[in-house]
Amino acid sequence: MEHFIWNVNPNIFEYGSIQLRWYGVLFVGSFFLGLMILNWIYKREKRDPAVLDNLLIYIIIGAVVGSRLVHCFFYEPDYYLSHLLEILAVWKGGLASHGGLAGVLIALYVFAKRYNESYTWLLSRVAMPGALTAAFVRFGNLFNSEILGTPSELPWAIVFQRVDMIPRHPVQLYEAFAYLIILAILVTIYRKVSPLFATKILPGTFLVTLFTARFFIEYAKTRQAAYTTDLPFNTGQMLSVPYIILGIVWIVWAFTNRKKNATKG
Repeated sequence: MEHFIWNVNPNIFEYGSIQLRWYGVLFVGSFFLGLMILNWIYKREKRDPAVLDNLLIYIIIGAVVGSRLVHCFFYEPDYYLSHLLEILAVWKGGLASHGGLAGVLIALYVFAKRYNESYTWLLSRVAMPGALTAAFVRFGNLFNSEILGTPSELPWAIVFQRVDMIPRHPVQLYEAFAYLIILAILVTIYRKVSPLFATKILPGTFLVTLFTARFFIEYAKTRQAAYTTDLPFNTGQMLSVPYIILGIVWIVWAFTNRKKNATKG
């Protein structure tokens, strides 16, 4: 069986030591598309979108710092603990989405306090562009021929020629399309329910759907961490579990709180 061969240059162009990579364009582009979504949300809910530029800065800093630290200390701890200055070399690659989310959660809390916004409201609205960013990051991984799947003979398996000639699960696409579906689910919920219930239900829905998808897709990935454990789950799965549990608790709280309010009404 012939499989699709992926041999795309990860650089859009190069000039000497200057490179413009697909990953970087997709990563940055996702934030600006996310900003457009947030602008639509703010106008829809008659809020002042003037704060969005500052919000974007907080989110980008939180995402980059969080994703870098978690990659360094959870995926390659031995190397980075002995090369601490290399942690700053973000341009060399190595970002972990679990850490990116943790960084964004902290950044949003700081932003909410500084600008007197509702933290829960921010979480619920940022969940939508968050799913978009997660999808774009995986498209970027595809262009880098990284985060590879396990060998497969399925008709849609892809040969990443820059790595080897083995057909593999296109896990980058599995995740990217899963996250786009999750984005559609979140937007649908947001448009169908009341703004108050959207604030309560969207964060938990985001956490459960996104990290459950991530958990199961991990089974089709090659090992990412630079170490092995005797546990039945890999690093990505273990980092996903706390988010899934938090999301379930959040959803239960949202529905319980909704019933209480309905009873009072």
